[in-house]
Amino acid sequence: MQSDRELLELAAKAAGIDHRRLPDAWPERFDDDQWNPLTDDGDALRLAVKLQIDIRQFLQYRGVVDALVDRLGFGRGEAVDNDPYGATRRAVVRAAAEIAVRAHPDHKDGAANG
Repeated sequence: MQSDRELLELAAKAAGIDHRRLPDAWPERFDDDQWNPLTDDGDALRLAVKLQIDIRQFLQYRGVVDALVDRLGFGRGEAVDNDPYGATRRAVVRAAAEIAVRAHPDHKDGAANG
């Protein structure tokens, strides 16, 4: 299981986002330049578009949001519980992290677990 920080670092790597824009990356950063697709709907949507991640909701049948990367043949599902927006953001970030892991197999975890 990867921490939120690790997921954000991998997602940033996949999308070509400067790691200094991650939360708490450097003290002089302006808050409006912070990048956190785990908490910001706009950042998550831009990440999904940039990396061609499809979002599919199966709320009625399974209570899950899937973020799919059809071109690479995998997806990441996230249980919705009481926050479908948070689940969608997390599924997108997990899929983006997996893209980075597959592009850089030398990453210490070897896969975006969780």
